[in-house]
This record gives sequence, C-alpha cells and structure tokens, in this order.
Amino acid sequence: MINRELIRIKVVQLTYAYYQNGSNNLTKAENELIYSLSMSYSLYNYMLMLIVAISKEMRHRVEVATNRAKRENTEPPTTKFVDNRFARQLEDNLMLLDFADEQKLSWAEDIEFVRKLCNMVEQSQIYQEYLGEEESSYEADREVWRKLYKAIIQENDDLDALLEEKSLYWNDDKEVVDTFVLKTIKRFDPANGKKQELLPEYDDEEDKVFACKLFRATILNADQYQRYMSDASRNWDFSRLAYMDVVIMQIAIAEMMTFPNIPVSVTINEFVDLAKLYSTFKSGGYINGMLDTIARFLIDCGELKKTIDPPKPRRF
Repeated sequence: MINRELIRIKVVQLTYAYYQNGSNNLTKAENELIYSLSMSYSLYNYMLMLIVAISKEMRHRVEVATNRAKRENTEPPTTKFVDNRFARQLEDNLMLLDFADEQKLSWAEDIEFVRKLCNMVEQSQIYQEYLGEEESSYEADREVWRKLYKAIIQENDDLDALLEEKSLYWNDDKEVVDTFVLKTIKRFDPANGKKQELLPEYDDEEDKVFACKLFRATILNADQYQRYMSDASRNWDFSRLAYMDVVIMQIAIAEMMTFPNIPVSVTINEFVDLAKLYSTFKSGGYINGMLDTIARFLIDCGELKKTIDPPKPRRF
C-alpha cells in the first residue's frame, strides 16, 4: 500500500518538521518517518474497519425493527443491505481481524459517529436504489459499498476532524488512503472468502529502503544541494522562495542524485505536484522551472549522470 507517492509526501512533511523543530538527531527523525508511514497503513485498515462498523450497526437496526414488526404484526424490514456479501466477507477477513487485534483498533468508542454515518447511508439515494434493485449479486453488493464509501466517507469533514483528533499523522493521509480503500473494495473476490488478501504494508520492500535513503540524503547533503540551487538560480529570484519550496527542491535534488534509475522527468513531476499541494499558489510553476534548470546545470557540470527529456507543457 505504501508506495513512492506516499513516501515522498512523508519525506516532505518530516524534512520540514526536522528543520522547523531545530532537530539534530537524524536517527530519531528517520524512525519518526518510518513510524509515520506505518500509521498510514493503520489508517488504511481503520477505514476498512469503518465499513464493518457501519454494517454491524445497520444490522442491529434491522434486528430491532424486525422484532418490533413481529410484536406489531407488521411487514418486517428488508435484510438485503445487512446481508451484503462483500461487507460480510470484509467483516470475516483474517488479515483485517488480525491487524485490528494486534493494533487494538476499534470504532466502539465512536459509536455515535458510526450511527451518524448510518443515518447518512439510509438517507442516501445510493442506498434506496440498491434496496429497490431486483438484481442480487456479489458484484452489486461490492459496488454499492464502493459508491457509499465515495459519497459518505471519502469527502466527510466531520470524519476528517475525528481522525485528526486521533492522530496527527493522519492529517494529510486520508486522501491517499481513500484511493487504496477503493482499490481494495474493487479487488475483493468471493472465491477468496475470509482469506482475501488486503494490500500489503509496502508495495515493494525496497520502498522502505527508498524512504530512508531519500530522507538521509536530503539531510546529510543539505548544504551541497542548497549550493546547487543557488548556483543554478542566477536568473531566478532565489531569495524570495518560500521555505517549503526550498525543502521540496532539496528533496527533489536528493532523489535525482541518489537514485540513478529514476528519470529526472519523473522526479520533477512528482515534486512539482507536491509543491502545488504544500506550498504557495505559484510554487508549482516556479519549482518546475527551477528543477529543470538545476538538473541541466548538474548534468552539464558532470555531477548528475542522467539525461533529461525535453520538457512537456504543464498547466499551473
């Protein structure tokens, strides 16, 4: 699950914090980086557990309504939603159960919030249309949860605030994690039953090494990389650069210099996107031009043993 996009985000956050806090303990900061990445994986599991929590609360509501219907001799409620095969499979998933038990994760303390989400589910057109469909298939069961997740969980300010209270590490993670949850929903297969594999913590074990190497290179070679920025920025107003822009370019240079197999264009594109996310409105265009200039400068000086593709037009 933890891919290089998420790693770059975390390296930007932790490098900025490293300088802001005046830290000089690189090992401690590196451990903080790895821990923050592990917390992203915890959030991924926690969001899957939210689907289970909603399903259980909805099942309780149906049980209460069914008992009332028996007492009053009225029509019992439909059990279609609470019998949802995807949600049942997720509830029994061994990987999710093991992770929740190991990390002591639960939505039990936030049952009132879960109930609020259940109300949103019941009031949604997605839910009403699902109950009204004659089709009954695993694919339809899985699809309704994909739609509900996007509608009531993915863009939910109250949920974002709740998660922020639980962990500072989750401030900026949810948007990325949501994409992984939706990917997981899509890849569930009824044939796998409770042994359905969730996404692993790291897409590639080498990515953990990538995270540490990138962070260390950024910090240990800071003076050298900032000298490259200064030397290459003769035609740029380097002094007016936002501090976050300096941090982002420093990390980008570290990636260029440390990982020979990553094309310069990939590095530039990734960090331009991060600049647009974390820095000023104009930072994307500025950093795009600066990093291109710095890369060409380093190649011409023989410091960077890479080629650089012709720049592609980008919108800022």
